[in-house]
Amino acid sequence: MYGNVIGVNDIHIELPQGAYGLVGPNGAGKSTLIALLTGVLRPSLGSVKVLGTDPYLDPTVQHYIGLCPATDVSLPGVTPRQWIGQLLALSGFSPSDARARMSEVLHHVGLANELDRPINSFSLGMRQRCKLAQAIANDPMFLILDEPFNGLDPVGRSQMIALLRDWASQGRSLLLASHVLHEVEQVTDSFLFIYGGRLLASGKAGELRSMLVDLPQELTVVSPQFKEFAAFVAGHDWVESIRLDPTHRKVLIAVKRPMEFYQSVAAAVDSGIEVEQLLGADGDMSSLFRTLIAQHRGSKLVAKK
Repeated sequence: MYGNVIGVNDIHIELPQGAYGLVGPNGAGKSTLIALLTGVLRPSLGSVKVLGTDPYLDPTVQHYIGLCPATDVSLPGVTPRQWIGQLLALSGFSPSDARARMSEVLHHVGLANELDRPINSFSLGMRQRCKLAQAIANDPMFLILDEPFNGLDPVGRSQMIALLRDWASQGRSLLLASHVLHEVEQVTDSFLFIYGGRLLASGKAGELRSMLVDLPQELTVVSPQFKEFAAFVAGHDWVESIRLDPTHRKVLIAVKRPMEFYQSVAAAVDSGIEVEQLLGADGDMSSLFRTLIAQHRGSKLVAKK
């Protein structure tokens, strides 16, 4: 808690080794959860364990965690050689080992030719890669990244995705926090959806997509008899809202129980109402996340054009 404000609440989860996307909009509680995992914050209630130990009470666990923070690198006049070399020295590396490791990680992130250039002269994408280099410099067992795609251009995003996929492919543990869901999907198919400081859902992408079958959805029916179809379904208690689009002969409908809606479509066709198209939710993670947020807020879905 921050005074009377709850940062994260009612999260009970155990993550085995692997790569995970921590997804939620800005202010959802991602950075607070990361602060708890890295020992920066201590939970007001409950407990946190990373690699079997409490990161707040046992700072030695920091040697096994790599953190790429959301904040930008602001080190006027400091070069990657100086910055990462000093961090490795603080981690207990000998001068020769620190130099070797520093060169290795900067080569890995594509900055091998920029060892002695001031970091503040880098582009944003280069600074993000430099932050990643310092995060993996101590060869951590658990890598945590907070919004690593922020401010990157398409080329920078593609490079960052490639670097993270390479890390995950080595069987190392990774937690990638972002509000850009489709980019997280390119790194891992395991997700934690967080909103309002609470965990809304977690699991593999396929498992989470299957939830859409049982959750409220926004659906569209295209029919030359769109008015008749709207009247046919209007009286059911699973209907949250209906909108007509006469220009495109569409009925846009928000439903609470999709399976009952599909049964009603079949009944409408049996009664003689022609249905040309039935357009459901696209089944991607973004659709699921929007639905889960609406459900968490207790708000109703409203059919949109």
